[in-house]
Amino acid sequence: MEKNNDTEKVSLAYKTKAIINKYGFTFKKNFGQNFLVDERVLEKIADAAGLTEDDIVLEVGPGIGTLTAALARRAKKVIAVEIDKTLIPILEETLADYDNIEIINEDILKVDLVGISEKYGRKLKVAANLPYYITTPIIMDILEKQLPIESMTVMIQKEVAYRMQAKPDTKDYGSLSLMVQYYSEAYLAANVPRNCFMPRPNVDSAVIRLTLYDEPPVKVKDREFFFKFIKAAFSMRRKTLVNCIYNSFNGGMSKEELEEILSENGYDEKIRGEKLSIEDFAGLSDVFFEKL
Repeated sequence: MEKNNDTEKVSLAYKTKAIINKYGFTFKKNFGQNFLVDERVLEKIADAAGLTEDDIVLEVGPGIGTLTAALARRAKKVIAVEIDKTLIPILEETLADYDNIEIINEDILKVDLVGISEKYGRKLKVAANLPYYITTPIIMDILEKQLPIESMTVMIQKEVAYRMQAKPDTKDYGSLSLMVQYYSEAYLAANVPRNCFMPRPNVDSAVIRLTLYDEPPVKVKDREFFFKFIKAAFSMRRKTLVNCIYNSFNGGMSKEELEEILSENGYDEKIRGEKLSIEDFAGLSDVFFEKL
């Protein structure tokens, strides 16, 4: 069985090398291009996305179209957004056999996702091998703007994926964890070693699925303050919550007053932000919203 899998990997790597040589394509560091050359990983992404024949899929950075094809075999429509114009003729060749794929040569941050969703009358599912350099901007743009996205199943840097799904009192838990988990349920679908890519990156990757909530798991009085409070709590990771709040909010209250508020709400005066759940942050941010 292992031999067959290795043969598949070599085969896809060979095909990838052949197509880029044919077109004289060169990888561009500024676009963070690392193409997947492992069939098993392509199927893992498609599996984790939970695609049906009714789904409209948005792919960011299709490269030469290997994942695009895997998605198109399962979904009703795949809209592949590729910023590198030199890849467009390659995609037109490699995906020529599919009539349910639309290729858009554009920066994903400039694409009208609301318009696409309205055109098809349903929310989109994102499935992609995201370039590392733009992973967080893309994900947070979708989440914060509350765009019509049902889920995002994406290959990203392993370290970032772990932070997104981290739980309280772990080394990976921080402001990114809370911001992502406010908008979505995070599920780590697979770890992916660096030798599954061409060219080989300097870090390992992971596939994470973010299923967006219709309503956040917690209610807060002011969402902007809620996130400001979270960022403050992790601004100095080794410091207590009181010290972080005191420094971040320019001494709006004395440390003694801050400690008293924590105590009144049932928290240890020396507690650190990493100990607090999203429910804890929601409650405390509401309390401090009235006082800071």
